[in-house]
Amino acid sequence: MKHNGIFAALFAATLLVGCNQSKTNETGQEGSGKKLVIGATMLSMQNEFIVNVADEMDAKAKELGVELIIVDAERSALKQVEQVESFIGQGVDAIIMNPCEVEASSPAIKLAMDAGIPIINVNSETSAKPTAFVGSDDTESARIAMKYIVEKLGGKGNILMMHGFMGQAAQIKRDNGAKEILKANPGLKLLAEQSGEWDRAKGMSLAENWIQSYGNQINAIFAQNDEMGMGAVKALEAAGLKGKVLVVSVDAIPDALQAVKKGTLDATVFQNAKEQGSKAVETAVKAAKKEKFEQQVLIPFQLVTKENVGEFLK
Repeated sequence: MKHNGIFAALFAATLLVGCNQSKTNETGQEGSGKKLVIGATMLSMQNEFIVNVADEMDAKAKELGVELIIVDAERSALKQVEQVESFIGQGVDAIIMNPCEVEASSPAIKLAMDAGIPIINVNSETSAKPTAFVGSDDTESARIAMKYIVEKLGGKGNILMMHGFMGQAAQIKRDNGAKEILKANPGLKLLAEQSGEWDRAKGMSLAENWIQSYGNQINAIFAQNDEMGMGAVKALEAAGLKGKVLVVSVDAIPDALQAVKKGTLDATVFQNAKEQGSKAVETAVKAAKKEKFEQQVLIPFQLVTKENVGEFLK
């Protein structure tokens, strides 16, 4: 058995250096003692929430004794499709994709399916239907955030919305959820909306521009993720508007939780990176082994305010 372990490690190492051999049968794939290999392509390893998901995937893979190869798509759907092609060429047992875009990442689904390799979407969706989806209902996160804003503003006021990367599932769904609540509350006016591409620096810059344009007219900012929300908080602090403008965002990354505790960020919506990462790997392993698995695993969102932030802080 010792030789098998060495052999599995060597096989995994060969995959990690990106060996282009398309046939891996001679490596003993048929053996029952072989280690399953899962390839994972992530939207961006510059995004804290995505890194948290990837870390949990890694921990779960180690726990289950499977080899996990994580690559960074760097926000490029084209690169992501190429990475999936590469995984197929390497003969992985399953693929996990954290899609860059709804449409442009979809060809990867067909490629994997045609190759007979299960592909699991984690955290974000594609228009093409994968083997399984593990994540949360992004429409719901925006509903939760906007309902909190409605409650705090008494149903009246001017709102600004920071969008994520345009064309990504989370951006589309969070936009839909927010607009649904706005429509139901005619006392709220959407002054402006623009993409900050999930980025803190871009969120700060966007908030600075809005402060120049609208100043004291702004009552609340809904940022579709915490990175942009934290950027908005920084801009408001610099402009002396801290405490005068409500800021609510989504994800509950550690920075945002600390900001909610301090009172600089009014609320965030907790998205469970731990559950998403671990359930994605569990589902991929089951699908690879042809065991029964759930085709849709939805993990609920939760509102985090100063009152309950202690429950979420590690």
